[in-house]
Amino acid sequence: MTYVVAEPCVDVMDKACTEECPVDCIYEGGRMMYIHADECVDCGACEPACPVEAIHYEDDLPAKWKAYGSGAVSFFKDLGSPGGAAGVGKIDRDVAPGAGVPPKDMSA
Repeated sequence: MTYVVAEPCVDVMDKACTEECPVDCIYEGGRMMYIHADECVDCGACEPACPVEAIHYEDDLPAKWKAYGSGAVSFFKDLGSPGGAAGVGKIDRDVAPGAGVPPKDMSA
């Protein structure tokens, strides 16, 4: 099991979670962040750092966001396990379900 980033992160991407992650396993997509399950050590440091409460332990994901777990798997399918987000940089793409979320109005 691992931690998963869910819908509240879409178009917000505060990145406070990446500052807390000791293993650099949180990658930046086009509109949201993704946690690499094979690189995550389940320390939980990212969860309380998220200001929009988008990060949940996989077993504790609210039912309405369960698909975000498999979405993260899809995000990393072609990327593999590069061994850290810092060396990869932003990956300008997203996968379902996050890719299908209507854009948030961030002007407010």
